[in-house]
Amino acid sequence: MRSLVPFLALRHIRRRPLQSALTTLGVAVGVTVLLVALSLTNGFVDELISSTLEATPHISLSTREFGVTFADDPALLEAIEAHPDVVAAAPVLTTQALIARRADAELGLRAAQGFTQVVGVDPEREAEVLALDAIRRRADALRGDGIVLGSSLAAQLGALPGDRVTLLNIRQQRATLEVATTFRVGNELIDGLTSYMGIPALQAYLGVPGEISGFHVRLADPQLAAVVGPELAGRTGLLPTTWERTFSGLVDQLRLQKAVISVVVFLIVLVAAMGIANILIVTVAEKTEEIAIVRALGASERQVLLVFTLEGLVLGGGGTLLGVALGLGASLYFAVQPFPLPGDLYFITRLPMAVQAGDVLWVAAVSLVTSTLAGLVPARRAARLDPADILR
Repeated sequence: MRSLVPFLALRHIRRRPLQSALTTLGVAVGVTVLLVALSLTNGFVDELISSTLEATPHISLSTREFGVTFADDPALLEAIEAHPDVVAAAPVLTTQALIARRADAELGLRAAQGFTQVVGVDPEREAEVLALDAIRRRADALRGDGIVLGSSLAAQLGALPGDRVTLLNIRQQRATLEVATTFRVGNELIDGLTSYMGIPALQAYLGVPGEISGFHVRLADPQLAAVVGPELAGRTGLLPTTWERTFSGLVDQLRLQKAVISVVVFLIVLVAAMGIANILIVTVAEKTEEIAIVRALGASERQVLLVFTLEGLVLGGGGTLLGVALGLGASLYFAVQPFPLPGDLYFITRLPMAVQAGDVLWVAAVSLVTSTLAGLVPARRAARLDPADILR
């Protein structure tokens, strides 16, 4: 009787090859779609965070009161760069202002204006902190009266490289600058608000020669920002702001999006699991007499329970393994051969995929557990059949 359980379970599965195959395929499709969706979500999250960090320092050090400046002290910069986790640091001067472009009758352009966060930088040092090619390529312009605009801000103004724009702050100070170039990272909080100019030009505009607002810091590992920030604050007396805090809403939104996608796609696996339950219920109904005979010959209630539980496990396990294989295959294929995306519609030019081992494990575990649980109800029904009543 030791081999009775697997013998009967496999025999029942083989008696319905088409239904068994379709049920297994249903589980496989659910697992495949779930893995591909999670890999795609992971890819988008990684790509968005990576592109955001191109224009965002890992740590920003500033005074505790907004808009307050202090003398540019090289000793502070040396203290920051002496930290073992710091890769680069750069002084910055920031302000907020209205930015406007005048109307051009010849080109048929109306006057336009917007709001911008102006960041004054040392091009050489800032290029080591941020991965923005625009700063590196147009360092010469940032040493003069040039300004680098986010792509969305430039589109809002209708400004092109070579055009002149005007800054106007709350103290009614004006400055006319030439658009050197634009940059795009895909985060509207940056592309639509941020602009860069040289520190000397911004100091002259604000009337604060030799003063700065703080420092931008790049770390070897951006995940250490929350730990390194307080340590740098102790060295400098400045207030640290990490990139995670700056974009906390975005990070939380991306995590929520991944959770919602997981729940929605999991319904496919649940529907497939119901198919397993359906097959087992029909099998129990058809095999009632067989179950009674087996019980009369000495099979225990536990063995009958294991027969139908094993059927659900085999069907669900086969579908899970096939789904994991197909999901990993599809994800890895698109990772090696990225699907192209139109660059004028998205901030990325390829479909990003990132497979995480944790996702694979929990998807496989959830699918297997769900499939097994789906078979427990008909299995318990089969085990509780009274052979005496049936044989009469």
